[in-house]
Amino acid sequence: MNHAADEPLRGTLYVVATPIGNLADMSQRAIAVLSGVDRIAAEDTRRTAKLLRHYAIQTPMLALHEHNERDLAARLIAQMAQGENLALVADAGTPLISDPGYHLVRLARAAGLNVVAVPGPSALVAALSVSGLATDHFVFEGFLPSRQAARKARLEALRGEQRTLIFYEASHRVLECLKDMQVAFGLERQAVVARELTKQFETVRADTLQALSHWVEDDPQQQKGEFVLLVAGDSGVATHSVHVEAERVLSLLLDELPIKTAAKVAARITGVNKRALYERALGLKRDPQ
Repeated sequence: MNHAADEPLRGTLYVVATPIGNLADMSQRAIAVLSGVDRIAAEDTRRTAKLLRHYAIQTPMLALHEHNERDLAARLIAQMAQGENLALVADAGTPLISDPGYHLVRLARAAGLNVVAVPGPSALVAALSVSGLATDHFVFEGFLPSRQAARKARLEALRGEQRTLIFYEASHRVLECLKDMQVAFGLERQAVVARELTKQFETVRADTLQALSHWVEDDPQQQKGEFVLLVAGDSGVATHSVHVEAERVLSLLLDELPIKTAAKVAARITGVNKRALYERALGLKRDPQ
C-alpha cells in the first residue's frame, strides 16, 4: 500500500503541516489531502477556518486541543477503524511539535491504523536553516518553563550542551528569557533571535546573548510576535567572557573577600554566571593588572 499517495486512504490519519505565516508555503499535497479527508481535527478551528477559506476547502472540522485530546482520541480512533479518514493540523507548522496530537497519533499506531505524514513548514527547522549556527547536531527544547526559577534550572542543566539549542518562546517572556540565558550560558555566547518567520515583519538577528538582550529591550517592536531562540552549543572551552562592569565589581570584592565568596557575591549583584566570575577571579589573582 502506497502511504505517500495524494489520494486519501481509508481509515488513515494524516498529520498535515500548514504554513507558519506565509500562505504561499502551503503544499499542493496538503491542499489535496485536506480537501479529500472526511474531517479535519484542528487545534483552533477559527484559525484553521481562515486557511481553509483561502484554499476553498470545505471539509468539516472538529476541535482537538490539549484540553480535550484524551477525551476525543478513543472516539476518533474508533471512527477511523470504521473507514473514516482524518487530517490533523496545528495552528501553524507541523503538528505535535510543541502542539497537541501525540496522544492521538500514539493510539492510532497502537490500533494498527495508517498514520501518514504530509510534511511542510516547521518554525524550528526554518530558523535553524538561516541561523548561521551549527546544523549538523542540534536539540529542540520547545518552550522553557514559564516560572523563572524552573526556567533558570533548565537552562543551567543545558549549560554544557555542545549541540545547537533551539527554543520556542512567548512574546511576553522573550526578554526575561534572554536575560536568564545570559546568566546560564555567559554574556558572549552566540545566539539568534528569529521572530515572525515568513510573515511581514520577519526578523532574524544573530549576536551575543548580551547584545541580543539589549536590542530586544531597547526596541518594543522586537518583543512582539512568535519567537524561535537559538543558542550556540558550548565550545568546551572553560573560559567565559565577563562584562566590564561585572569584572569591576569582582575586582573590588576580591580586595576584601576570598575568591569563592567574591565570585558568589558578584554573581548576585550583576546577574553574571557564578562559574564564569570564579574563573575570571582566578585569572585576576594569577595576573593582577
